[in-house]
This record gives sequence, C-alpha cells and structure tokens, in this order.
Amino acid sequence: MVPLELYAAQAFERGIPEIAITDHLDFMPGAPAYEYADYGKREMIVRDAAERWAGKVTIRFGVELTYESRYEDAIREHLRSHAYDYVLGTVHAMSDGPYDRSRIAGFVAGKTLPEVVAPYFGEVAGAITSRLFDTIGHLDMCKRWLVPWFKAPDFAAIPEVYEPLLVALVESGMALEVNASGLRHPTGETYPGAWVVRRFRELGGQRVTTGSDSHLPRSFAFGLEEACEIVAAAGFDRLALQRGVERGDLALPERFRR
Repeated sequence: MVPLELYAAQAFERGIPEIAITDHLDFMPGAPAYEYADYGKREMIVRDAAERWAGKVTIRFGVELTYESRYEDAIREHLRSHAYDYVLGTVHAMSDGPYDRSRIAGFVAGKTLPEVVAPYFGEVAGAITSRLFDTIGHLDMCKRWLVPWFKAPDFAAIPEVYEPLLVALVESGMALEVNASGLRHPTGETYPGAWVVRRFRELGGQRVTTGSDSHLPRSFAFGLEEACEIVAAAGFDRLALQRGVERGDLALPERFRR
C-alpha cells in the first residue's frame, strides 16, 4: 500500500484542495481486489491522514467497487453495512469474461465494434440503473483492451451505443468521471473521450468529476489538467462530490473556466 502522505503532499504542492482515496474492492472470489483490505484498517489509515492534513488538503474515505450484475446484491449489502464518503462504480475485465487476455482475440474475431462492446456496456448500464454509486468511473475503459483491433475514432463512430448509457446516467443523478488514465495508455484519450462528455452535457448531465486513476505516486494527478480542460470545454464549471450531499462542489480553477 502506498503511504497516503505521498499523495497528500503532491496534492498540496499542486494546489489540489480535495482528494478521495478509492481503493478497489471486487466481489468475485479470486479477483485481484477480492477482500483486498480490511474496511476498518482502511478507514483508520485514511481518517488519520485526513486529520494530519486538515486545513491543507481534504482527504475523503472512498472506495472503487467493481460492478458485476451477478454480484449486485452483495454490492448493495456491502454499501448498506459500510459507510464511505465517496463511492465510485466501475466495470473491469474479469478473468472469466470475454475481455480476459486469454480469450479476447477469439471473442473479437468476426464481430463489429457494437457487438464487441456489448458485454461491457451492458454491465455499465447495470451499474447506472442500480443507482448504488456517486459516480460511474472510466465508462468505456474497454477501449484499452481493444486497441489492437479498434482505435479511438472507431468508438466516436458509434454514438448510438453510448446514448442509452448517457441518458440513463442523466436520469440517475450520478456523476460521469473523466478518467485520465487513458492518456498514459495506448488508447491515447480519456475514458470517456471529450465528445462523450460534450454529449452528456447536451443531454442534461449536471455532474462530472475527474480522476487520474493513480495506482502509483508517479502517476498522481497525471492528465488531470487535460481532463479538466475537457470538462470545461463541455460546459461544466465545477466537479461533483457526493450525490445528494449539499456541501458544495469544487469549482474549476479560473484558468479552465476562461
């Protein structure tokens, strides 16, 4: 586990007023983050860091939950019995799914892009309609695994596949994360891309946030400037915090709003 001091110090140096620590939690036995860390220990570590950095950087105790429709009841129960400041819902490539390295080439063969992304987007739709989360993270990260066969412009050519997800997201009140990790992947763009963020806004989306998906200190805040530029260009002037909690969102710095 990376010492939180490293993240807090970088946030303070860069003028980032608030960060959320969102360790992964999977519900499929054998998955990388299945029962990854003890809840009580995680909360203690984050809360202690929050106290030490109070007045300099606000540190929230969050979690990134891997959504799978087959485990929705377990996810719901976990959230009922555990309290977090911030809950991020995401879909990943599980080892028994079609995007696993051992089977993705065979799965892609002979399929159109809409057919290829259908399983992933189907799970994202389930995460949205569950309304369990504050934010839906890296909405189309499946782009990362499909680079050998499809590039970013191919995804921009299928807006009709994204549209139902964005409409459902608007209706849910959850935020859309602009995840910058794609900028350091062969994908070459955020998850989702700028055109998706613009369309989300056009459809009535009110809540967005940004994330670097930093698993290591060297990637802390990587791509956040670009992500904020995308958010501002789409017409947003602030980043969302908890859904349904009226404590004020984070206004984008003036340099982006200009």
